[in-house]
Amino acid sequence: MPRVTSVVIVGGGPGGYEAALVARQLGADVTLVDRDGPGGSAVLTDCVPSKALIATANVITAATSSASLGVLIHGLTPDPSLVGVDLAAVNQRIKALALAQSADISARLVRDGVRIIAGTGRFDESGQIIATHADGSTEVLPADAVLVATGARPRVLPDAMPDGERILTWEQVYDLPEVPEALIVVGSGVTGAEFAGAYHALGSSVTLISSRDHVLPSEDPDAASVLEEVYGRRGLQVMSRSRAVSARRTDNGVEVTLETGAVVTGSHVLMAVGSLPNTDTLNLGAAGIETDAGGYITVDRVSRTSRRGVYAAGDCTGVLMLASVAAMQGRIAMWHALGDAVTPLELNHVSSTVFTHPEIATVGLTQADLDAGRFRGDVVMVPLAPNARAKMDDQHDGFVKLFCRRGSRIVAGAVIVSQHASELIHPLTIAVEQRLTVDQLAATFTVYPSLSGSIGEAARRLHIAAE
Repeated sequence: MPRVTSVVIVGGGPGGYEAALVARQLGADVTLVDRDGPGGSAVLTDCVPSKALIATANVITAATSSASLGVLIHGLTPDPSLVGVDLAAVNQRIKALALAQSADISARLVRDGVRIIAGTGRFDESGQIIATHADGSTEVLPADAVLVATGARPRVLPDAMPDGERILTWEQVYDLPEVPEALIVVGSGVTGAEFAGAYHALGSSVTLISSRDHVLPSEDPDAASVLEEVYGRRGLQVMSRSRAVSARRTDNGVEVTLETGAVVTGSHVLMAVGSLPNTDTLNLGAAGIETDAGGYITVDRVSRTSRRGVYAAGDCTGVLMLASVAAMQGRIAMWHALGDAVTPLELNHVSSTVFTHPEIATVGLTQADLDAGRFRGDVVMVPLAPNARAKMDDQHDGFVKLFCRRGSRIVAGAVIVSQHASELIHPLTIAVEQRLTVDQLAATFTVYPSLSGSIGEAARRLHIAAE
């Protein structure tokens, strides 16, 4: 097999730029074709901006719910009416932060010797990439290996076309000059739940329209129940079993029509109804690269497509649409293409977080897996309320849920609902990946007082005494 010495990457998001760095580390000549700027949507319009917005919302939530800690604001008991937000300033900071992050990534790529072409790429019949530069000129880019990492875009409904002012996708909210007075969020998955909670904290009256029985239908049911209870207590309205079919502007707001014919009115509507892969302009069919019915590129566990020498990574593959997964797919692709040691992608080792307040973090096998008999195991759920650190932080909601395999007692999965759950899940991700037992986890010291102490307690509860 000829040695791979040149790589072309189309798309500069986490899958693309991480792959470029690995390929350069392994000595390949690398060209990255990128349309929007290194970092892709994850940095410029999705993960980084949305979590920056949520960070502001969390500060407001902490301030307005701090009365029990003895906090006063101008001598008054904390109340939402005492705390406001300059959304224009918040959005200015968010967009500057995103651009700075993209610039840092670009500088790293250039420093490591990656050639960056500002433009787009598509395949010809031979499997080579034709790059179209920003000025309209084209260039053929021969390569020993190609990686496609073109990401995805917000899905829109034909009868709810975004206008960037009143009917919005999650990429358009950062141009709002003021906090929406009455925001309707259509879609109760991760994106919808995150934005609904954030804008409610910022001061919007929020209605979350869910076509399912509960918010976050793909998450742990106990975790989703906690979030729905918290949202109800805070005054965020959730309309379950309600499917939106259209949205239109009115003279001073929007109307969202449901499948039942009912109409929900508000000042703005955020459509969070899924994503579509950015694969329609790549000429994949002519190059013999297979996609599924949704247009997502079909890949195996080392990111190979159906065409030899062509790999794909990230949201354009539809494989767990997370920035961390995209980055790992890109690294794996280059390790494989360039002959380095490689471990195929293991989805059960992926940790993820819903950045609501409280956060919901998960890893490994799930309650659904246990209930369906896909593994034999035991589960314990430890509420956070009795935890000393949780009491200090006035945290009443949340839990640590731990699954282990019956017999071996190996940690199989976990769910954490808590402030900073995204940080707390890491030791459990290590436990799942390294196949630690609950007894090994229980024997590991935790700080007192700490929320992580509840992880140790959950592990101790799953101990079975030797007979």
